[in-house]
Amino acid sequence: MSQKKLMLAFGSVVAAATVLLTASAALADFRVGNGTGGNYAYELWRTDDGALYYLKIWTRRSYPRGSYFQSISFESSRDALNYFDCEYGGRSLPSCPNN
Repeated sequence: MSQKKLMLAFGSVVAAATVLLTASAALADFRVGNGTGGNYAYELWRTDDGALYYLKIWTRRSYPRGSYFQSISFESSRDALNYFDCEYGGRSLPSCPNN
């Protein structure tokens, strides 16, 4: 194979990989915010289609590089943050299930 054909083939592979990587990045979830409560830290994430929210929850000492728990999905950021406050943040809100 000539050097010119080899360069064209390499360019095609690079272009295809770029398209695939760009498509994958477009489907990524988005971090909306973060915070702490009690002995825990969280990041609030939104799905790429904007339909659902979920939390990544760490112990404060392990945030942000340690192991985390991923919550169930919520229809709103408010529901997700209420869940964190009630279950991890040590808050006693009227919306908490035990109140």
